[in-house]
Amino acid sequence: MNNLISFGEKRNYEDFTKQLSPAMLPLFDSLRNFCFLLGKNVVEDIRMHRIVFCKSITFRWFVDMEPQGESIKIKIQKDRKEPQETLLIKTDKDVEYAKELIQDAYNTIH
Repeated sequence: MNNLISFGEKRNYEDFTKQLSPAMLPLFDSLRNFCFLLGKNVVEDIRMHRIVFCKSITFRWFVDMEPQGESIKIKIQKDRKEPQETLLIKTDKDVEYAKELIQDAYNTIH
Protein backbone atom coordinates (compact mmCIF):
# COMPACT_ATOMS: atom_id res chain seq x y z
CA MET A 1 0.00 0.00 0.00
CA ASN A 2 2.82 2.44 0.81
CA ASN A 3 4.17 2.27 -2.73
CA LEU A 4 1.07 4.14 -3.95
CA ILE A 5 2.20 7.31 -2.19
CA SER A 6 5.01 9.40 -3.64
CA PHE A 7 7.27 11.45 -1.39
CA GLY A 8 9.44 12.74 -4.23
CA GLU A 9 11.41 15.94 -4.19
CA LYS A 10 9.71 19.26 -4.67
CA ARG A 11 9.96 20.73 -8.20
CA ASN A 12 12.52 23.43 -8.81
CA TYR A 13 12.37 26.37 -11.20
CA GLU A 14 14.69 24.74 -13.72
CA ASP A 15 12.33 21.76 -14.03
CA PHE A 16 9.35 24.10 -14.29
CA THR A 17 10.90 26.11 -17.16
CA LYS A 18 11.02 23.00 -19.34
CA GLN A 19 7.28 23.42 -19.93
CA LEU A 20 7.65 27.05 -21.08
CA SER A 21 7.92 28.02 -24.72
CA PRO A 22 11.27 29.68 -25.54
CA ALA A 23 9.44 32.92 -26.40
CA MET A 24 7.75 33.06 -22.98
CA LEU A 25 10.78 32.21 -20.85
CA PRO A 26 12.24 35.77 -20.78
CA LEU A 27 8.83 37.23 -19.83
CA PHE A 28 8.33 34.62 -17.12
CA ASP A 29 11.86 35.21 -15.78
CA SER A 30 11.26 38.96 -15.72
CA LEU A 31 8.06 38.59 -13.69
CA ARG A 32 9.62 36.03 -11.35
CA ASN A 33 12.67 38.21 -10.65
CA PHE A 34 10.43 41.22 -10.09
CA CYS A 35 8.44 39.32 -7.46
CA PHE A 36 11.62 38.49 -5.54
CA LEU A 37 12.66 42.16 -5.59
CA LEU A 38 9.47 43.17 -3.78
CA GLY A 39 10.79 42.07 -0.41
CA LYS A 40 12.79 39.53 1.58
CA ASN A 41 9.56 37.92 2.75
CA VAL A 42 8.46 36.74 -0.72
CA VAL A 43 8.02 32.97 -0.93
CA GLU A 44 7.87 31.08 -4.22
CA ASP A 45 5.73 27.95 -4.39
CA ILE A 46 6.48 25.97 -7.55
CA ARG A 47 3.53 23.76 -8.37
CA MET A 48 3.00 21.31 -11.20
CA HIS A 49 1.65 23.78 -13.77
CA ARG A 50 2.11 27.19 -12.17
CA ILE A 51 4.11 29.27 -9.72
CA VAL A 52 2.51 31.13 -6.82
CA PHE A 53 4.15 33.96 -4.89
CA CYS A 54 3.17 34.66 -1.28
CA LYS A 55 4.19 36.85 1.62
CA SER A 56 5.98 34.59 4.08
CA ILE A 57 4.54 36.06 7.26
CA THR A 58 0.95 35.26 6.37
CA PHE A 59 1.48 32.91 3.42
CA ARG A 60 -1.14 34.95 1.56
CA TRP A 61 -0.63 34.70 -2.17
CA PHE A 62 -0.57 37.83 -4.27
CA VAL A 63 0.29 36.47 -7.73
CA ASP A 64 -0.25 33.15 -9.49
CA MET A 65 1.55 32.67 -12.84
CA GLU A 66 0.71 29.87 -15.27
CA PRO A 67 2.16 29.29 -18.76
CA GLN A 68 -0.48 29.09 -21.48
CA GLY A 69 1.47 28.19 -24.63
CA GLU A 70 2.43 31.53 -26.17
CA SER A 71 1.22 33.59 -23.20
CA ILE A 72 1.27 33.66 -19.41
CA LYS A 73 -1.93 33.70 -17.39
CA ILE A 74 -1.53 35.79 -14.26
CA LYS A 75 -3.97 35.99 -11.38
CA ILE A 76 -3.45 38.85 -8.94
CA GLN A 77 -5.08 39.00 -5.53
CA LYS A 78 -5.01 42.01 -3.23
CA ASP A 79 -7.54 40.88 -0.68
CA ARG A 80 -9.62 37.76 -0.09
CA LYS A 81 -12.77 39.86 -0.20
CA GLU A 82 -12.02 41.34 -3.63
CA PRO A 83 -12.21 39.40 -6.88
CA GLN A 84 -8.94 38.29 -8.46
CA GLU A 85 -7.69 40.16 -11.47
CA THR A 86 -6.64 37.96 -14.39
CA LEU A 87 -4.25 39.05 -17.14
CA LEU A 88 -2.89 37.35 -20.23
CA ILE A 89 0.74 38.35 -20.82
CA LYS A 90 2.17 38.17 -24.34
CA THR A 91 4.61 41.10 -24.65
CA ASP A 92 7.10 43.19 -22.66
CA LYS A 93 4.48 45.95 -22.52
CA ASP A 94 2.06 43.52 -20.86
CA VAL A 95 4.80 42.61 -18.35
CA GLU A 96 5.30 46.24 -17.33
CA TYR A 97 1.58 46.68 -16.70
CA ALA A 98 1.48 43.41 -14.73
CA LYS A 99 4.42 44.54 -12.57
CA GLU A 100 2.47 47.63 -11.50
CA LEU A 101 -0.51 45.49 -10.45
CA ILE A 102 1.70 42.91 -8.73
CA GLN A 103 3.49 45.57 -6.70
CA ASP A 104 0.16 47.09 -5.66
CA ALA A 105 -1.13 43.66 -4.60
CA TYR A 106 2.06 42.91 -2.64
CA ASN A 107 1.84 46.26 -0.84
CA THR A 108 -1.87 45.79 -0.09
CA ILE A 109 -1.74 42.28 1.39
CA HIS A 110 -1.24 42.28 5.15
